Parts: sequence; C-alpha cells; structure tokens
Amino acid sequence: MEEILIAGFGGQGVMSMGQLIAYAGMNEGKFVSWLPSYGPEQRGGTANCAVVVSEEQVGSPLVSRPTTAIVLNNPSYEKFEPMVRVGGLLVVNSSLISKISSRTDIRVLNIDATDKANELGNSRVANMILLGAFLEETGILADDSILGALKKVLAPEKHSLLDINHRALQLGRSLTNSIVS
Repeated sequence: MEEILIAGFGGQGVMSMGQLIAYAGMNEGKFVSWLPSYGPEQRGGTANCAVVVSEEQVGSPLVSRPTTAIVLNNPSYEKFEPMVRVGGLLVVNSSLISKISSRTDIRVLNIDATDKANELGNSRVANMILLGAFLEETGILADDSILGALKKVLAPEKHSLLDINHRALQLGRSLTNSIVS
C-alpha cells in the first residue's frame, strides 16, 4: 500500500496530481482513495491531498505517516518532511525549496521541477515532472494509466496539453537516476 501526501500552493497542480494517481490506480484495478484539503485562500493558498493506492480495500482515506510526500513549496516541506515514515520517500521541488533534508532514514529526490518545466516551455507541468520521478522511484503505476487518467482530469479544450504533460512525465522519470540521496 502506498500512502501519499502531495502539498503545495493552490494552482501548482497538487489536486490534479492526486486525482491522476487515484484515477490511474482505478484504471489498474487497485483500490484508491483521494482526500483533498484546502487552506482558507483559493489560488495561491496552501493545498494538499492524501492519496492511498492499495491492492486491498482502503480502510481510511486519512494519511498521517505517508510512505511518500511530494512537496512543492517551503511551507509544505516544513510541515510534511518530518511526517514521512521511516523507509519512505520525499520528493522535493528544489526549484522552489532551498532546504535539504537531514534525515537519513528516508529516500529524498531533490528535483528542480519548475526550472525543468520552464525549459520544456510550460511552468505548469512541474507537477508532472515530480509525478514522473515518483512513478520511476516507486513503480506503483504505469505511464499508460496516468496518461489515460490525464484525459479525464484535463478538460477537453485542454487536450492540446497532453503531449507536453507526457514529455514532462518522461523527463521526471529520467531525472531520478542521478539525484537520489
């Protein structure tokens, strides 16, 4: 069972990333839950979601000690880095987070996702780069399942963005080979 916390500012694609994982898990016949949580503000406020993907029924959608935390900003890093369970994974958008984890009991991926997304030509795919790195590191879901889910999550008028999202996912996968600490 993978218990994932994804956190950042509103507008960074936190909720869509969680939805993609949940839909992709369903596409693969797994049991899933997705629980969003928003700060008091709308866009630009804090947002996080908990996603559970399991081969067995999910007893609770709450995640207090995640196996993985994917953090996209400093407040999320500060809140969730200590919560990652021993042996877990922390995926950090190092373009926006300057802190380096001192924990030696977890795996850490520091990925300059926003910078890499800008190189691809669209800063809004930073979340997909982080998602690709997470998928590469955990092997929990196949890209085909994620891309199928992306067609559901993206509005039809945004399907022109499918290609850049796919490239971002692949880029994220390729970045994990040299940056695991």
